[in-house]
Parts: sequence; C-alpha cells; structure tokens
Amino acid sequence: MQFNADLHIHGRFSAATSSDMNFKNLARGSEQKGVNLVATGDCLHPTWLKEIKAMEKVAEGTFQQGNTRFILTTEVEAEKRVHHLLMFPSISTVEDFIEIIGSDTKNLAADGRPKIWLGGEELAQKVVDSGGYIGPAHAFTPWTGFYAKYDSLKHGYGVMASKIHFLELGLSANTDYGDQIAELEDITFLTNSDAHSPQPVRLAREFNVVQAEDMTFAELMMALRRQKGRKLVKNYGLPEGEGKYNRTACSRCFVQYELNRALALRWKCTCGGSIKKGVRERAEELGGGRGIVHPDHRPEYFYLIPLSEIIMRAVGHSSPFTGKVQSTWEALVKGFDNELEVLMDAPTSKIRKVAGDMVADAIQAFRNGEIQVIPGGGGKYGSIVLPGQEVEPAAVPKAKKGQKSLFEYD
Repeated sequence: MQFNADLHIHGRFSAATSSDMNFKNLARGSEQKGVNLVATGDCLHPTWLKEIKAMEKVAEGTFQQGNTRFILTTEVEAEKRVHHLLMFPSISTVEDFIEIIGSDTKNLAADGRPKIWLGGEELAQKVVDSGGYIGPAHAFTPWTGFYAKYDSLKHGYGVMASKIHFLELGLSANTDYGDQIAELEDITFLTNSDAHSPQPVRLAREFNVVQAEDMTFAELMMALRRQKGRKLVKNYGLPEGEGKYNRTACSRCFVQYELNRALALRWKCTCGGSIKKGVRERAEELGGGRGIVHPDHRPEYFYLIPLSEIIMRAVGHSSPFTGKVQSTWEALVKGFDNELEVLMDAPTSKIRKVAGDMVADAIQAFRNGEIQVIPGGGGKYGSIVLPGQEVEPAAVPKAKKGQKSLFEYD
C-alpha cells in the first residue's frame, strides 16, 4: 500500500503556534488535505503526551483520531541551537527518554519544542539508547539547521553519524540541493510541513508518499531505512524558492545578495541588518562543486503549492484566510474529497463550475508548471505569480524588523 505522511508538526504548546492545534483539528485537516499519517509533534510535553495517550492505539507507537493515524515525534533544540527531529516507537520509549534527559533540560512543560543541553553526538546516543530515531530537522535553515553549524554528519553527530537514517530538507530546499552532498547519498530525505497551524496553507504543505504494508510506526521505520521493499516513493514539497531562507538576504529588510557581495560586506547589510546565507548557496558550498547526483533509491520530487494560496492569488486577495478564499477552498474540497484531488486530478471543467474561471485557470497553470516563484530569503517567504499577473520586484524592502510574514504561523 501507499500512503501520504507528514512527519513534522507542532502542537499548541510550542512557541508561536495556533491554539487550534489539537488532534481533532489535525485529524480533520489532514483528511481534508489528503494525508493519512501525521506526526504527533511535541511528544515530550507532559500535557500533549496525555492527549496522545487518550487517542485510540492501533499498533505500537501508532495512534488514531478520526481517519488519521499519528506517530510519536518531537523536535528539540540542542547545542548551538541546532534542531533535531526525533521519532519514538512507543510511549514507553518516550518516557524512558524523558527520564534519561532529566538533568539535561529544565522544564519540558515550558515549550513543546524543548531545549536540551546536549551536543549532537550525546543527544543521538541518548535517543538511540531509549529506542528512538534521530535526524536533522530542516537541515539547511541558516538559523537552526544542522548544516548552519556543522559541515558534515560526523562533525555534528560524531560516532553516532552511522545511526542517522533520515534528514528533513526543509521548505527552502529540494532533493537537488541535498544530492549535491556526497555524504547524504544513502540518507532518506523527508519533506514535511513543520506546521504550526492546522490551516490548509500550513498543514501538509509538504509530505512524503510511503510504500509499506501498513500505516504503523514499525512499517514507517522500515520505509525510512528502505528495508524489505518498504520505501519512500515520492516527495512533495513547496517550490524551494517559496521558503523563507532560499536566497542569501538581509534578515531585517530582506534585500537579496549574491554571495560575493555578501562576503565583501562581511555579512552586514547596508541597512544595518545581518545578511544570512541562503539554503541554495549553503548546499552548493557543502557540495564542493560535485553537482547533483541522485542515487538510484531517491524518489522523484514533485512541487506542491497549497490550494488556498493559489485561490488567494487567483481572486486577488492578500491573505489565504479571507472569507472568499476560505469559502472557495471549502467548496472545492467538499466537492472533490480532498485538496490533493483538486490540485492533481479533478477535471478543470468541474472545478470551473464550483470555483469559477479564475480559480480553474490558476489550478491548470499550476498543473502546467506555469506559476512563477519569486524567491524568498532572510526570513521572508517567497511568493507566486500566476500567468498574466505583474511580477513585483523581489528586492524592494518595505518590511520593518520584526514584522510578521504574509502568512501567520510557520
């Protein structure tokens, strides 16, 4: 069987997350999106863990709410502010890990994504000792990604590097980026949403298509390790330019820079802000001129733009949360089972009857690969431009320091 899996999200107890992040909303939102298996996220948080335990257990480490299954995961921040994605096969292994790190963290109830005062090697050792799995979260992100602080898996995980079986690319990268780096040839790449909100523009904006015998934690781990015919068969993700850190740019005014110019300025923007190296440039740097070499096991990467974002652009609104955008999205999803069906397969003629010509034409443009992406950088999301729409200049800074991006919640 094949199923769609989003393996990194956060609950409402993580910083900067929506209060609507609960399992009922996540299950409903996942079904509307067309995703079958979702991460619990934040499984070290005591209150969230109680809510996980309250769900129906369908297999060891696998839970169900409505028609959606969940597996035990969390993201943690370790030494050098590097973020790691952890997965656990059972509640008992989560509790064992909590006991093991007792003196290495202050208060697990303070944040769903806790800080653990360990280096990568020691953290990985303790995760593996408890029975869990670990890999870099949004590996190339310039602030908290693994490759922002380390130059290799061995550099960051030491002797535990051989225990790293997966790596999350992050919203600003695709498999082309990762496959410039020789040491990642045998690593399974994940594309996950890192959703902080159950809104359709966030949840499952990236996901993985998994081939396995069942939707359980054990089967998923075999797929991530490509054992006994289990494997990932597709990665779906945003166009990498839509990510907040794709291009080298100022983190205050978001003006983008070529790498040589940023170096000449010593990473200080003319506005006084700090220039952050983009994911594109960092991947090329780590690749050392190797070029893109996809191993035979690497699944094809498919671009996915959230339906509500396409509707927003089609009807000329500035937010995916307006009443017009939401009502159109709901009508389409209700009429065609789920969002993926609308984006990929639903007949354009039927979409036209439900949502009108502008939305139908925009969805067809997405299918044809005709949507242009204006790359983001420095912490500002990229944007999309539909055929016939005017392209806004990418480097005209209007945002002030601390201003939120166009879409609320990461």
